[in-house]
Amino acid sequence: MSSEPSQGELPDDVVAVGPKSGLQYTRMTEAMCAKLEELELEAFPTADPADLYDEAELLLLANDFPEGSVIGFDGSGRTEPVAVGLGVRTHFDFDNPQHNLKTFFDDAPTESGDDPDAPWYYGTDIVVRPSYRRRGIGKELYDLRKEVCVDLNLAGIVAGGVIPGFVDHKHSMTADEYVAKVVAGELYDPTLTFQLENGFEAPCALADYIKDPEVDDYASLIVWRNPQYTPTEAGS
Repeated sequence: MSSEPSQGELPDDVVAVGPKSGLQYTRMTEAMCAKLEELELEAFPTADPADLYDEAELLLLANDFPEGSVIGFDGSGRTEPVAVGLGVRTHFDFDNPQHNLKTFFDDAPTESGDDPDAPWYYGTDIVVRPSYRRRGIGKELYDLRKEVCVDLNLAGIVAGGVIPGFVDHKHSMTADEYVAKVVAGELYDPTLTFQLENGFEAPCALADYIKDPEVDDYASLIVWRNPQYTPTEAGS
Protein backbone atom coordinates (compact mmCIF):
# COMPACT_ATOMS: atom_id res chain seq x y z
CA MET A 1 0.00 0.00 0.00
CA SER A 2 1.45 3.32 -1.04
CA SER A 3 2.04 5.91 1.63
CA GLU A 4 2.65 8.71 -0.89
CA PRO A 5 0.00 10.69 -2.80
CA SER A 6 0.20 11.12 -6.54
CA GLN A 7 0.71 14.83 -5.99
CA GLY A 8 1.03 17.27 -3.11
CA GLU A 9 1.58 16.57 0.56
CA LEU A 10 -0.30 14.04 2.66
CA PRO A 11 -2.26 15.42 5.60
CA ASP A 12 -0.88 14.12 8.90
CA ASP A 13 -3.88 11.88 9.57
CA VAL A 14 -3.73 10.03 6.24
CA VAL A 15 -2.16 6.60 6.74
CA ALA A 16 -2.13 5.56 3.08
CA VAL A 17 -3.27 6.39 -0.43
CA GLY A 18 -4.88 3.59 -2.42
CA PRO A 19 -2.53 2.64 -5.27
CA LYS A 20 -5.45 1.83 -7.57
CA SER A 21 -8.36 3.86 -6.21
CA GLY A 22 -6.48 6.99 -5.16
CA LEU A 23 -8.55 7.12 -1.96
CA GLN A 24 -7.02 8.70 1.11
CA TYR A 25 -7.27 6.33 4.08
CA THR A 26 -7.43 7.53 7.68
CA ARG A 27 -8.32 6.11 11.08
CA MET A 28 -11.83 6.56 12.46
CA THR A 29 -12.68 9.55 14.64
CA GLU A 30 -15.82 10.44 16.58
CA ALA A 31 -16.61 13.19 14.07
CA MET A 32 -17.03 10.61 11.28
CA CYS A 33 -19.48 8.31 13.02
CA ALA A 34 -22.77 9.85 11.90
CA LYS A 35 -21.63 9.76 8.26
CA LEU A 36 -20.40 6.19 8.67
CA GLU A 37 -23.84 5.09 9.88
CA GLU A 38 -25.35 6.68 6.76
CA LEU A 39 -22.83 4.81 4.59
CA GLU A 40 -23.75 1.49 6.25
CA LEU A 41 -27.42 1.97 5.38
CA GLU A 42 -26.62 3.09 1.83
CA ALA A 43 -24.31 0.16 1.15
CA PHE A 44 -26.63 -2.50 2.59
CA PRO A 45 -30.19 -1.31 1.85
CA THR A 46 -31.77 -4.76 2.29
CA ALA A 47 -29.93 -5.66 5.51
CA ASP A 48 -31.54 -5.64 8.92
CA PRO A 49 -30.31 -2.33 10.43
CA ALA A 50 -29.76 -4.19 13.71
CA ASP A 51 -26.98 -6.14 11.97
CA LEU A 52 -25.19 -2.92 10.93
CA TYR A 53 -23.13 -0.48 12.96
CA ASP A 54 -25.07 2.54 14.22
CA GLU A 55 -23.57 5.84 15.34
CA ALA A 56 -23.50 4.92 19.04
CA GLU A 57 -21.63 1.65 18.36
CA LEU A 58 -19.20 3.42 16.04
CA LEU A 59 -18.48 6.03 18.72
CA LEU A 60 -17.53 3.24 21.13
CA LEU A 61 -15.18 1.69 18.59
CA ALA A 62 -13.66 5.07 17.68
CA ASN A 63 -12.69 5.47 21.33
CA ASP A 64 -11.59 1.89 22.06
CA PHE A 65 -9.69 0.83 18.94
CA PRO A 66 -9.33 3.57 16.30
CA GLU A 67 -6.00 2.07 15.16
CA GLY A 68 -7.95 -0.96 13.90
CA SER A 69 -10.07 1.11 11.54
CA VAL A 70 -9.56 2.10 7.90
CA ILE A 71 -11.74 4.87 6.48
CA GLY A 72 -11.47 5.84 2.80
CA PHE A 73 -12.17 9.30 1.41
CA ASP A 74 -12.17 10.53 -2.18
CA GLY A 75 -10.56 13.96 -2.38
CA SER A 76 -8.75 16.25 -0.01
CA GLY A 77 -11.91 17.66 1.58
CA ARG A 78 -12.66 14.30 3.17
CA THR A 79 -16.23 15.09 4.16
CA GLU A 80 -17.93 11.95 2.81
CA PRO A 81 -16.48 8.52 3.63
CA VAL A 82 -16.80 6.05 0.76
CA ALA A 83 -15.10 2.95 2.21
CA VAL A 84 -14.76 1.41 5.64
CA GLY A 85 -12.84 -1.49 7.19
CA LEU A 86 -13.45 -2.05 10.90
CA GLY A 87 -12.42 -4.65 13.44
CA VAL A 88 -11.66 -5.42 17.07
CA ARG A 89 -9.11 -7.53 18.90
CA THR A 90 -10.43 -10.84 20.14
CA HIS A 91 -9.62 -14.37 21.26
CA PHE A 92 -10.82 -17.10 18.91
CA ASP A 93 -11.25 -20.82 19.59
CA PHE A 94 -10.44 -22.58 16.33
CA ASP A 95 -11.45 -25.91 17.87
CA ASN A 96 -14.97 -24.53 18.31
CA PRO A 97 -15.37 -22.05 15.47
CA GLN A 98 -19.17 -21.87 15.31
CA HIS A 99 -20.48 -18.49 16.45
CA ASN A 100 -22.78 -15.71 15.38
CA LEU A 101 -22.15 -11.99 15.14
CA LYS A 102 -24.93 -11.09 17.56
CA THR A 103 -23.47 -12.79 20.63
CA PHE A 104 -19.79 -13.35 19.89
CA PHE A 105 -18.61 -10.22 21.72
CA ASP A 106 -20.92 -10.52 24.73
CA ASP A 107 -18.03 -11.41 27.05
CA ALA A 108 -15.61 -8.78 25.73
CA PRO A 109 -14.14 -6.40 28.32
CA THR A 110 -15.38 -3.32 26.42
CA GLU A 111 -18.77 -2.35 25.01
CA SER A 112 -17.28 -2.07 21.53
CA GLY A 113 -16.19 -5.73 21.66
CA ASP A 114 -12.50 -4.89 21.63
CA ASP A 115 -10.16 -6.85 23.91
CA PRO A 116 -6.79 -5.05 24.07
CA ASP A 117 -5.03 -8.20 25.30
CA ALA A 118 -6.32 -10.52 22.57
CA PRO A 119 -4.16 -11.79 19.68
CA TRP A 120 -6.60 -11.84 16.74
CA TYR A 121 -8.12 -9.05 14.67
CA TYR A 122 -11.80 -9.82 14.09
CA GLY A 123 -13.04 -8.11 10.95
CA THR A 124 -16.47 -6.81 11.92
CA ASP A 125 -17.24 -4.67 8.89
CA ILE A 126 -16.12 -3.90 5.37
CA VAL A 127 -18.12 -1.37 3.33
CA VAL A 128 -17.72 0.28 -0.06
CA ARG A 129 -20.20 2.86 -1.34
CA PRO A 130 -22.07 1.24 -4.26
CA SER A 131 -20.93 3.87 -6.78
CA TYR A 132 -17.29 3.19 -5.84
CA ARG A 133 -17.30 -0.58 -6.24
CA ARG A 134 -15.10 -2.38 -8.79
CA ARG A 135 -12.23 0.08 -8.29
CA GLY A 136 -9.93 -2.18 -6.27
CA ILE A 137 -11.02 -0.67 -2.95
CA GLY A 138 -11.90 -4.01 -1.36
CA LYS A 139 -8.37 -5.28 -1.86
CA GLU A 140 -6.94 -2.05 -0.48
CA LEU A 141 -9.06 -2.40 2.66
CA TYR A 142 -7.90 -5.99 3.14
CA ASP A 143 -4.26 -5.00 2.63
CA LEU A 144 -4.52 -2.16 5.13
CA ARG A 145 -6.11 -4.40 7.75
CA LYS A 146 -3.27 -6.87 7.23
CA GLU A 147 -0.88 -3.98 7.88
CA VAL A 148 -2.72 -3.30 11.15
CA CYS A 149 -2.00 -6.89 12.18
CA VAL A 150 1.68 -6.55 11.31
CA ASP A 151 2.04 -3.17 13.03
CA LEU A 152 0.28 -4.33 16.22
CA ASN A 153 1.77 -7.86 16.18
CA LEU A 154 -1.61 -9.58 15.90
CA ALA A 155 -1.90 -13.22 14.85
CA GLY A 156 -4.05 -12.41 11.86
CA ILE A 157 -7.59 -11.71 10.74
CA VAL A 158 -10.63 -13.83 11.44
CA ALA A 159 -14.17 -13.03 10.31
CA GLY A 160 -17.43 -14.34 9.00
CA GLY A 161 -17.72 -13.76 5.27
CA VAL A 162 -20.95 -13.69 3.31
CA ILE A 163 -21.41 -16.37 0.64
CA PRO A 164 -23.97 -14.90 -1.78
CA GLY A 165 -23.42 -17.62 -4.38
CA PHE A 166 -24.75 -20.26 -2.01
CA VAL A 167 -28.31 -19.20 -2.88
CA ASP A 168 -27.98 -21.06 -6.20
CA HIS A 169 -26.73 -24.27 -4.58
CA LYS A 170 -28.41 -24.52 -1.17
CA HIS A 171 -30.95 -27.06 -2.38
CA SER A 172 -28.28 -29.40 -3.72
CA MET A 173 -25.51 -29.24 -1.10
CA THR A 174 -24.76 -28.15 2.45
CA ALA A 175 -23.07 -24.86 3.21
CA ASP A 176 -19.89 -26.71 4.22
CA GLU A 177 -19.88 -28.57 0.90
CA TYR A 178 -20.38 -25.28 -0.93
CA VAL A 179 -17.49 -23.60 0.89
CA ALA A 180 -15.23 -26.60 0.20
CA LYS A 181 -16.06 -26.50 -3.51
CA VAL A 182 -15.31 -22.78 -3.70
CA VAL A 183 -12.00 -23.37 -1.91
CA ALA A 184 -11.18 -26.15 -4.38
CA GLY A 185 -11.95 -23.85 -7.31
CA GLU A 186 -14.90 -25.98 -8.45
CA LEU A 187 -17.39 -23.18 -7.80
CA TYR A 188 -17.13 -19.40 -7.92
CA ASP A 189 -18.50 -17.14 -5.21
CA PRO A 190 -18.28 -13.37 -5.79
CA THR A 191 -17.21 -12.70 -2.20
CA LEU A 192 -15.50 -15.84 -0.94
CA THR A 193 -13.45 -16.36 -4.11
CA PHE A 194 -12.18 -12.78 -3.80
CA GLN A 195 -11.20 -13.41 -0.17
CA LEU A 196 -9.37 -16.61 -1.08
CA GLU A 197 -7.49 -14.72 -3.79
CA ASN A 198 -6.41 -12.27 -1.09
CA GLY A 199 -4.74 -14.92 1.03
CA PHE A 200 -7.58 -16.05 3.28
CA GLU A 201 -8.42 -19.60 4.29
CA ALA A 202 -12.04 -20.77 4.56
CA PRO A 203 -12.08 -23.76 6.91
CA CYS A 204 -15.84 -24.11 7.38
CA ALA A 205 -19.29 -22.60 7.08
CA LEU A 206 -20.89 -20.73 9.98
CA ALA A 207 -24.53 -21.53 10.75
CA ASP A 208 -26.92 -18.79 11.91
CA TYR A 209 -24.15 -16.22 11.59
CA ILE A 210 -26.17 -13.24 10.40
CA LYS A 211 -29.73 -12.71 9.21
CA ASP A 212 -29.64 -13.50 5.48
CA PRO A 213 -32.64 -15.64 4.44
CA GLU A 214 -31.42 -16.05 0.86
CA VAL A 215 -28.53 -18.23 2.07
CA ASP A 216 -30.34 -19.62 5.13
CA ASP A 217 -28.27 -17.37 7.45
CA TYR A 218 -24.98 -19.08 6.56
CA ALA A 219 -21.57 -17.44 6.19
CA SER A 220 -18.04 -18.75 5.81
CA LEU A 221 -15.33 -18.53 8.43
CA ILE A 222 -12.36 -16.77 6.83
CA VAL A 223 -8.86 -16.58 8.30
CA TRP A 224 -5.66 -14.77 7.32
CA ARG A 225 -2.54 -15.64 9.31
CA ASN A 226 0.10 -12.97 9.85
CA PRO A 227 3.45 -14.52 8.83
CA GLN A 228 5.31 -11.94 10.95
CA TYR A 229 3.40 -12.64 14.17
CA THR A 230 5.44 -13.30 17.28
CA PRO A 231 3.33 -14.78 20.11
CA THR A 232 3.44 -12.95 23.41
CA GLU A 233 2.55 -14.20 26.87
CA ALA A 234 -0.64 -12.10 26.93
CA GLY A 235 -1.74 -13.02 23.44
CA SER A 236 -0.71 -16.66 23.24
